[in-house]
Amino acid sequence: MSTPNFFSTQNSVQAAADVREAAMMNPGFGSVFSSNMASARYTAADGWHDGKIVPYAPLTIPPSALVFHYAQEIFEGLKVYSREDGGISLFRPDANARRFVKSAERLAMAPLPEEVFLESVEKLALIDKDWIPKERGSSLYLRPVMFASQSVLGVKPSTEYSYYVLACPVGNYFKDGDSGISLWVSENYSRAGIGGTGEAKCGGNYAASLAAQAEAQRQGCDQVVFLDSREKTWVEELGGMNIFFVFKDGSIQTPPLGGTILPGVTRDSVLKLAAKLGIEAREELYSIEQWEADAKSGKLVEAFACGTAAVITSIRHVKRANSEFTIGSGKAGDTTLKLKNALLDIQSGKAEDPFGWVKRLA
Repeated sequence: MSTPNFFSTQNSVQAAADVREAAMMNPGFGSVFSSNMASARYTAADGWHDGKIVPYAPLTIPPSALVFHYAQEIFEGLKVYSREDGGISLFRPDANARRFVKSAERLAMAPLPEEVFLESVEKLALIDKDWIPKERGSSLYLRPVMFASQSVLGVKPSTEYSYYVLACPVGNYFKDGDSGISLWVSENYSRAGIGGTGEAKCGGNYAASLAAQAEAQRQGCDQVVFLDSREKTWVEELGGMNIFFVFKDGSIQTPPLGGTILPGVTRDSVLKLAAKLGIEAREELYSIEQWEADAKSGKLVEAFACGTAAVITSIRHVKRANSEFTIGSGKAGDTTLKLKNALLDIQSGKAEDPFGWVKRLA
């Protein structure tokens, strides 16, 4: 059972300032980790217990742990931001906590109570606050992860789980910033199918995207975009990001959720933020053929990908097996930049938060 002090902090550590500053010079994305991590365990007999903040260190896991054989694993991604006034805050951690529960339920795992999730990310953020970069667009990326740790072979739900939260100081996910990314349309691979795990945030979804991502890179593209698995017609999402289209009339559109698309927190934020800014936003199916035709006719003027890691990133060019096309001017457009800057302003505390999204910690 959870309590207001589920996570003990007595074993946490602090890195020397010079060591921390050297590590944060050019951290890239996901390659440098802060001093500590959150940890908790689940057993059928005791429920969730043994919550603590401990030094970041390797794990000891039996090779027979169920996660290695039947892939019961889920994760999340959220960020801690430096604020304009010198404080720090989380962005929509409650949404991540709810999605973590839904992902666990889909993979037949023991759900982590939302209040335990929230305490873990808040305490780790406060303890490792000196690892939060101050530059605009930078943040401390938090990666909660849960996996089946029971030591037994058998196709069944585990009765034991391990939970950890890691923290990484990060800058831009894409090195070129606002210059935009190029996409390869995957017509041989599918990310998810109806009735599958597409709306859960589990590692298997991302593993399934890697062959297609490698194909994209061989084609000289930055990322892959997937079509629906049934008709290979409807645009769904990138390997790790949702997608939006911007039209000449000023409206924006994104594919509707239907079980095969991850319900991104940033995606939801863009839809709500667009309405606040007076931008017409809709969730409708959009075919790859229509996308190409609209881009070539000028009806479509911008497109962007969005997610916690990449925030909002312009899409400049799309390549298919037998054709390719550039979107608009090939650079980040006005609507893309307007939404991105509005979102960053809320996250950093530069602008008012009209939605109650920001959870101030200090």
